[in-house]
Amino acid sequence: MTLQQGLAFGLVGLTIIAFIWGRFRYDLVALAALVAGLLLGIIPAEAAFDGFRNDITIIIAAALVVSAAFSRSGIVEWLLGRVIHRLETERSQVPFLTVVVTLLSMVTKNVGALAIMLPVALRVSRKTGTPPSRLLMPMAFGAMAGGMVTLVGTSPNIIVAGVREELIGRPFQMFDYAPVGLALTAGILIFLAFGYRLLPKDRRGAASMSAALAANAYSTDARAPEDWPLEKMTVSALAELGGGEVDILTVIRDGKRIPRPRGNVVVRRSDLIVIEGTAEALAEFVSRTKLILAGERRAVATGEPGEDIGVVEAVVGANSPLQDGTIASSNLHGTYGVNLLGVSRSGFQVTQRLRNARLRQGDIILLQGAESRLPEALGELDLLPLAERQVGLGGVRKRFMPALTLAAAMLLVGFQLVPVAAAFFGAAVIIVMLGGLKMREAYQALDGPLLVLIAALIPVSAAIQQTGGADLIATALSGLFGGIPGLAAVAALMFAAMAVTPFLNNAATVLILAPIGATLATQLGYRPDAFLMAVAVGAACDFLTPIGHQCNTLVMQPAGYKFADYPRLGAPLSLLVLLAGPPLILLFWPL
Repeated sequence: MTLQQGLAFGLVGLTIIAFIWGRFRYDLVALAALVAGLLLGIIPAEAAFDGFRNDITIIIAAALVVSAAFSRSGIVEWLLGRVIHRLETERSQVPFLTVVVTLLSMVTKNVGALAIMLPVALRVSRKTGTPPSRLLMPMAFGAMAGGMVTLVGTSPNIIVAGVREELIGRPFQMFDYAPVGLALTAGILIFLAFGYRLLPKDRRGAASMSAALAANAYSTDARAPEDWPLEKMTVSALAELGGGEVDILTVIRDGKRIPRPRGNVVVRRSDLIVIEGTAEALAEFVSRTKLILAGERRAVATGEPGEDIGVVEAVVGANSPLQDGTIASSNLHGTYGVNLLGVSRSGFQVTQRLRNARLRQGDIILLQGAESRLPEALGELDLLPLAERQVGLGGVRKRFMPALTLAAAMLLVGFQLVPVAAAFFGAAVIIVMLGGLKMREAYQALDGPLLVLIAALIPVSAAIQQTGGADLIATALSGLFGGIPGLAAVAALMFAAMAVTPFLNNAATVLILAPIGATLATQLGYRPDAFLMAVAVGAACDFLTPIGHQCNTLVMQPAGYKFADYPRLGAPLSLLVLLAGPPLILLFWPL
C-alpha cells in the first residue's frame, strides 16, 4: 500500500466514523473531508469542486424541484379525493396508500412522493381512528421500493449510473432499473400488505407546528360565477365534493341569508356561500366546485413586475386597527394592497359574509398579497405572523402542467433523445417559468444538506480510485470471493450495502461502494452491471433504522416510532430483498 492510498483510506475511514458518530451534520462532515483531502494532496485542487458541477448533483437537484411542483399542484389529492373517503379499515388503507406512494416514487424522487402522501395518510388516520403507526412505515418502505424502478426515483440509482458512465462510457438509462426494481417492488408490496401487523398500535405521534396550524378551520365566502358549470347543484351534493371536510354554513341570495341550509337547497349562479374548513380543504373544494373566492375578486397590487403573490396566516394583535371593525370598512385592498381570504375564530363559526365580519383580538386571518407588501401590511396592522408553512388557499394551482412536463422529460430520456441531466433541469426551469412553482419555493425545495453531501463526497470517493485504493480493495476481495459463485459475490456486495447504509447515508454508501464493486467485478472477470445494481438495490433498501434514509426519518415523528420499531418490519423485509435480489439481478444482468 502506498502512502497516498493509506491517506485516502484513512480519510474515508474517518469520514465513515464521523457519520456513524452523528455528532456533526452529514454535510459538514463531507465538507470537512473535502478540505482534508485537499490539504493531504489526495484530491487535486482542480478537481475539488467537480461534485458541484457533476450531472449527479444536477439531476438530484432538478428532481427535487420537479417533485415539489408535483406536490404543490394537488393533482394527487384531486385524483384520490373520492376514493380516500371509502377506505374505512386499515386492511384497505395500508395497501392502497402504500401502492399509491410506491407508484408516485417511480416518477418523482421517493422522499418527495412520500411527502405528497403523508398529509393524506394523516387525514385518513384522523377520520377513521387508524393509528398512524400502522400506516406510515409501510408507506415509507413502499416509497423506497418504488424509487428502485427508475433512474430518478432515488439518489443511489443516479449515482450508480454516473459510476457506470465513468467506467464504460454509458450510464444506466431511465428504465434500465425497471426489470429488477419492478419484481422486487411487487414482492415488497405483497409483504407490506400483510406484514404491517408487525407494527405497534400504541404509538402516539408528535404533532409538528405545521400540522397544528393546518388543523385551523377558516371561514370564507365563495361565489358561483355567472357561467358556473354546476348550476342547480344542491348543498348536499356540493358538500360531498368537499369530502366531508368542508361545511356550508350559509347561502346568501339576493341579499337574503339562508343559515344552515338544508341539503336539498339548490345553489344557483351568483349565489354567495359561506364555507368553513382547513385552508387545504377549502382550496381543494374551491378547485373542484369551480367557485370563486370572494376575497380574491380584487387583483392584488404587486411591487415589481412578475413579483410572486403570497398567502400568510396571522393573528390579530391587541393594538390592531382591525379590531371591532368590519373587513369592508378596513379597506385592506385599497390601503395596504392585500386581500383577506379567511377568518379562524376559536370556538365560533363566522356565518355572515366575510366582508361584514367583525374581527376580534386573537382571530387568525389569511392575507393574500405581493410578497414585498405583506411584511409592511403585517406591521402596520399589528398582525402577528404564524410559523411559515405552505397555504393552498388563494394560491394558483397548475394542476396538470407539472405532471405533463415530468412525463415529457421522462419520455425524452426514455427514448434517449435528451440526456437525463438536461431533460430534468429543463423540466424544472419550465415548471417554474409556467408558474407551477415560485422561484422562492424552488429554492426551498432544494435539499441543501443532501446536495452538499453528494457534491463534497464525489471528489473524496474519487480519491480512492485515483490513488489505486479501489483496485487494492478489489484485489483483496477477489481473492476472498474468487472461489465462490458469482451469485454469492453479488449477494455479498448487496449485503454490505444494506449493512452500511442504515448507519451512513444511502448516497454516501453508494459513492464509496459503487467504484469498489465495479472494480471487484473486473478483477473477478465479470461485467460490472450486476455488481453496480447490487449496490444500488442494497443502498436503496434501508429498512432497519430511522436515520439512514430520509423516508424513514420523515415518518418517525408523525407516527411516534421508536428506533426498535423499524427492524420489526424492516428485518424480514431486508431478508426478502437479500434472498430475491441477487437472482433477479443476474436474470436481467448476467455476468
